[in-house]
Amino acid sequence: MIEVEPMSVDQLAGAVVLFLGAVGSLLLVVWQSKCHCRVNLCYIFQCERRPPNEEELKTLANEAKNMKKKTDKMMKKEDKILNEEEEILEEVRTPRLVPKTSKEVEEDEVDKKLKELI
Repeated sequence: MIEVEPMSVDQLAGAVVLFLGAVGSLLLVVWQSKCHCRVNLCYIFQCERRPPNEEELKTLANEAKNMKKKTDKMMKKEDKILNEEEEILEEVRTPRLVPKTSKEVEEDEVDKKLKELI
């Protein structure tokens, strides 16, 4: 006869998680399959999966085309933004000779006068 040692709480939790993961994986495979199937899990959970008909396939194809258009549009916007960012970074990296505005000149003069007073 086989003797089983007593389980601790963390071992029991691991066994429960392992069991539930196995059942969930099985249900996921069945649900994502394209064949007609019926699942009965101890009369608690019943599921029936049928393959899509022609109309559903057409709507799925249209949805896929619409999603592709949207992602292409988003990618174009993202590329535009990245290009603008690169331009801004190039401007920051390369100093250019820009005349100071009158406000900046006034601030420089005020700073000089303050330094003289101190």
